[in-house]
Amino acid sequence: MQSVETPTAVLVGLESSGKSSLAAGLTGHGGSSRANFRGSTVAVLRHASPEIAVIDTPGLIRQSDSETTRLAVEATKETDATMIVVVRSGSIDHDLASLLPIVAGRPGIVVVTFGDKVDSRTATRTLENLSKEMEVPVMMVDARDVDAFARDEVLASLQEAKILPRSAPTVGWSIEPRPGPLEWPRLGPILSALLLLAPAVAAVLFANTVAGWVEPVVDSAMAPLVAFFDDSGFLADVFVGDYGLLTMFPLLFVWAVPTVVVYAGLMGAYKASGLVDRLAASLHPAMLPVGIEGRDLVRVLMGLGCNVPAVVSTRSCAGCTRDTTIAAIAFGSACSYQMGATLAVFAAAGSPALVVPFLLVLAGSMLIYARLTSDPTARRRRNLLLVDHRSFLSMPRMSDMAREASVSIRQFFATAIPIFLGISVVASLVDRLGLLDAAASALGPIMAAFNLPTETALAVVLASVRKDGLLLLASDGIAPMLDAAQLLTAVYLAGVLLPCLVTVMTIARERSVQMAGRLVARQAVAAIAFSLLIAWIGAAIISLIG
Repeated sequence: MQSVETPTAVLVGLESSGKSSLAAGLTGHGGSSRANFRGSTVAVLRHASPEIAVIDTPGLIRQSDSETTRLAVEATKETDATMIVVVRSGSIDHDLASLLPIVAGRPGIVVVTFGDKVDSRTATRTLENLSKEMEVPVMMVDARDVDAFARDEVLASLQEAKILPRSAPTVGWSIEPRPGPLEWPRLGPILSALLLLAPAVAAVLFANTVAGWVEPVVDSAMAPLVAFFDDSGFLADVFVGDYGLLTMFPLLFVWAVPTVVVYAGLMGAYKASGLVDRLAASLHPAMLPVGIEGRDLVRVLMGLGCNVPAVVSTRSCAGCTRDTTIAAIAFGSACSYQMGATLAVFAAAGSPALVVPFLLVLAGSMLIYARLTSDPTARRRRNLLLVDHRSFLSMPRMSDMAREASVSIRQFFATAIPIFLGISVVASLVDRLGLLDAAASALGPIMAAFNLPTETALAVVLASVRKDGLLLLASDGIAPMLDAAQLLTAVYLAGVLLPCLVTVMTIARERSVQMAGRLVARQAVAAIAFSLLIAWIGAAIISLIG
């Protein structure tokens, strides 16, 4: 995994304790890579510099995650790694009680973060006493700004690491910021939900504005290439066909990329400021009956930019909620392709206001679906949260914002774009063979069950492969011939019936092919059931109104 000369440290801490910032600071804010340990199925990150390699284990969220983190720690035994136990200055007693049983018996040190929230003189005396009683080096750092002095101090302390005990003496600190509007019992969750949606709305509006300016320029610049391939037979299908690489280029780079970049940047600011933690804590009580965390809802909303980085981000979910969160992302996160196509269809039908009931139906059905498929353990109140505190808010640093945003952006360019381009080629070939038309013809009669005309079948088939296939509902006069209930049903069924192939392949890679297969089957059944309800309840309402 790394050279013998490079010492290795393993970070263990609760989520939002500053572990990732500390890892980046100790290694000079260098890049990170996924680390694999023999015998461990836990996703961890490895940060490295010439002086040290730092393994960042998943942050604990629930008590049930202790075993997950224990596996990661056990898997590092062959590296002779030293443990860095990361605890928050406002909750030292709570954090040590949760973490020490996991690392007891291993050599290590304790690093206290958020030192700016406590009196420095009191902190110095208290931590010196704690270090003496534990017989382990204990120090305080500002994880968000690890300077050369702090880095050298931590590296020096690692050389003096001692065996970590199973428990620690009580410090007596319990510091939290005062509750604000986000913590108000009834209004707080509503404000939190609106704040979580704001980056997605801003990103879509920004992308639409930019695309309106840039797309004509891109189309004009690409015109010679399109003309070159137009008479090339097989190559014409691959490059300039309905699903060709050049045909899809504007959709990908003019519409999707700005959405993903802006959304990642705004969410990076949310994370770097601590706002995400406050929002997640505010929403958690409402999410508990569903079987996901407030933090998981944040990850679901990440899918509004692109499902791929959202699915990858579930690596830090609680062990009992990860699969449910992935399922919710695949089901209810209308990515930039799907959302753009949905808005276009409603606009083509002259009913742009339908986006409001669509989003309400999508969100409601997603929560019901998550509840039905969630792990019962996640809904048990005795499986307590270890991170139910209110985090401190601070002005985000540009470096922290960039680091947070770069993770999602790298994942999008490294994973989503190559898969998208590959699918474009395959779809072009399948279309050339006439298989898409054949599938649409076979499904045509089935559309009657959803109170839909046969013409909507092809859009449903294509959207099951790529969400921009929804755009077919806006072509050939299909959208204007549908009433409001039919239009809502068609858009919902096409968008939700199956996750797009990019998402399915990402899930298979992150979890397993078997898990991805089960998820696809469950989602298809749920989508069909919800679509039937939408279709016939909507038809009944329209009949009554008419």
